[in-house]
Amino acid sequence: MSSEPPPGSGPPPDDDPFRKQPPPGPGQGSPYDNPPPPGPGQGSPYDSPHGGGQAPPPPPGSPYGGGGYPADPLAGMPPLAASGKRTLARIIDMILVGIVVWLLSWGFGVNEYTMDDTKIEVSKSIGESFVAAVLYIAYDTFMISRSGQTLGKKWLNMRVANLDNGQNPSVQTSLVRAAVLWIPFAFCCACIWTAICGGWSYFDKPYKQGLHDKAAKTVAVSTD
Repeated sequence: MSSEPPPGSGPPPDDDPFRKQPPPGPGQGSPYDNPPPPGPGQGSPYDSPHGGGQAPPPPPGSPYGGGGYPADPLAGMPPLAASGKRTLARIIDMILVGIVVWLLSWGFGVNEYTMDDTKIEVSKSIGESFVAAVLYIAYDTFMISRSGQTLGKKWLNMRVANLDNGQNPSVQTSLVRAAVLWIPFAFCCACIWTAICGGWSYFDKPYKQGLHDKAAKTVAVSTD
């Protein structure tokens, strides 16, 4: 019979520096260490009230099932990023990607504004909207799924994390988050939608989520 432990029974991998860490317990010991044996005449705090020496079931509503983490999704994660810094990071990203959108639109002759000798005709270009949507979504999806950070977030020391486990969002999660943020921006509402979607974090409690965070179940946390 093999003495190797069954697959999946070992500790979680350490290669993701952003995964949640168990909260420290009081004193020097970890609350996840095995409890010391009870002294003479003392019962174990882990004994069942009906005997049998079995640990009690995890509390209802725990997102982890096994009771290893408390029910608060933010436990073990860095503090939430300030909404003002999030807004500034978003503006930086909009400028960076907007320059690329303008260059491509100009190169392909797809302009948001058309002019002639007698008047200026302002008309939204479907072609430029499509270019903007593709580039903004691709940029956000790639950067967030890769490291949890766009350039703006990296420069301002923050990152995006899954609310349930603190890890980098997957490509699918990042795509949902980016689509909610950028599709209305590119095709109909421009900066108004960005202000509403991102500005939601100023009033949201307790996780300071924008509407795109709520759709993807993510939060923005500080890396300071």
